[in-house]
Amino acid sequence: MEHSVRACRVFAPWNGNGGGSPFAAMQASSSPMSAFPSTDRSFYLRLAALVGGLSLLAGCGGPTILPGTDNLTSPVILDESAAAAAISRYRASHGLGPVVLDPSLIRAASYQAESNAKAGRLSHEIGGTFDSRMARAGFGRSHAAENLSAGSTTFDEVLARWKASPEHNKNMLIPQLKRVGIARVDAPGTRYKRFWALVLAGG
Repeated sequence: MEHSVRACRVFAPWNGNGGGSPFAAMQASSSPMSAFPSTDRSFYLRLAALVGGLSLLAGCGGPTILPGTDNLTSPVILDESAAAAAISRYRASHGLGPVVLDPSLIRAASYQAESNAKAGRLSHEIGGTFDSRMARAGFGRSHAAENLSAGSTTFDEVLARWKASPEHNKNMLIPQLKRVGIARVDAPGTRYKRFWALVLAGG
C-alpha cells in the first residue's frame, strides 16, 4: 500500500505579545509565514526517509500542484468525536490541553481533502494557500496547522503515521491549539485512493 503525507503550519499571534514561535524554522510575525521555505530536493528526500515507504513530507511553501481532470470523489463519514478524543489523549500524554471539534475547521478539512482527492495528489496549495483558507474559516489570526495524508484506511493508521513523522507530530503538539477538524475523501480511481486532512487552530 502506498502512502503520502504533508505537513503545514503558520504562526500568526493576535498581537505583538504573542510569544516566540514554537518552531525553529519560524519567527514570530503579525502575518502567517510558510514553515518550510526550502525547495532543495535533498531537503525533501531527507524528510521522506523519516516516514518510510513511498512517503513525502513537505511544507506549505512547496510548488503549487495544478490539478488536471477532476477525479470522482466521495466523502467518508468519520467518527470525528473519537478522532478529537484520540488527539486530546495524545496531547494530554505530553502535558498539553485538549482539542474540541469545530464546525468551521471540519468544513475546512473537508474542502482540502476533497480538493486533493479530485487532483489525485497532496498539496497545501490546491484550493488556495493555507493561510487564506484559515482566514476564510475565521482563524486568520490564530496558531494553525494542517496535516495531510493519503493512502491510510483508518484514522488510527493515519494518526500513527502523523505521530511517526516529526513535522506532523509537532503540528499536533502545538501548545496553543484548541480546536480541530478532520475529514477523509475517497477517490477510487487515483493512485492513493483515500485522502485525509487534519486542521487544527487556536482561538
